[in-house]
Amino acid sequence: MRNLGGFFMRIAMNSPLIKYLKPALSFQAQLEKLQAKGLIINNWSSALQSLSNTNYYRLSAYCLPFKRSDTSSGNITEQFQDNVTFENVIDLYEFDRKLRLLVMDGLERIEISVRTSIAYHLAHSYGPFALSNPQNFHQQFEHNTWLAQINNEIERSREYFIEHYKNKYLGYPNLPIWMAIEVLSFGALSVLFKGLKNEDKRIIAEGYKLHPKTLANWLYFLTYVRNICAHHSRLWNKDLAIKPKIDAINELWLPPITPRNDRSYIILLIIRKLLTTAGNGIDWAISSEKLIQPIIEKYDWAHESMGIPRSWLDHPLWKEVQ
Repeated sequence: MRNLGGFFMRIAMNSPLIKYLKPALSFQAQLEKLQAKGLIINNWSSALQSLSNTNYYRLSAYCLPFKRSDTSSGNITEQFQDNVTFENVIDLYEFDRKLRLLVMDGLERIEISVRTSIAYHLAHSYGPFALSNPQNFHQQFEHNTWLAQINNEIERSREYFIEHYKNKYLGYPNLPIWMAIEVLSFGALSVLFKGLKNEDKRIIAEGYKLHPKTLANWLYFLTYVRNICAHHSRLWNKDLAIKPKIDAINELWLPPITPRNDRSYIILLIIRKLLTTAGNGIDWAISSEKLIQPIIEKYDWAHESMGIPRSWLDHPLWKEVQ
């Protein structure tokens, strides 16, 4: 089985540096180049339309799983395997695009849920202006720096509720937490949770049935994932630079379905876990299965590339929706 995550590294290894001399190619020439490498073009008009909307270099990453490997070195060659079509490449590209949209849908729900949990707990524990008091955070938290960044976001915002507060109440940009929390980015939300006192983190994490350190780590990890998706980067077989912590004693991560933490499947598991405890994830889980199952049935190498066990639907988090 081919390990697709390290394609670019394996191609580049041990290659001497040379001057880049490749010229710009027309869409027609790009398609002819792909055909010369063995890619089957069934519909030239449709393929040209695809290249005119999607950068050739962007598509090249989705060509790699379909290319031949050198039998001696194991490196990926320029030639396509037999019977590979342009439609196969587009099929994988579209799958990755839909995967990013699916992940963003899950992250939106998680972000709103965590915002609500934090705002509700802090407001009832410390009052409406809980964010402005450094005594409400642990001693190592760089509260002044963080608060200055949040106030900048508030002042840049053109949300109606912020303009209304600014024109009616004293203290702007110091907003009640249930307003301020709405302008926090996922990253700022992650930093906020990490900066809370241990007891506050414990209470909030308890709502997700997680250890507070695990929730803090996952929010940091999901910030990274959100940035991947927001920049439309390849996700399906990405070798994740930031790896989430997995609670070794939690039954969800034990054999025989122990997931890897460096491929895209772990993202889906974490989102599924958080949405399960947030109570709004059944439809998301169904959409996940409908998207993933066809691709891993069609392409055998997709299992390893995404880190998906072959018995992935037997995992407790997915069995709940069957």
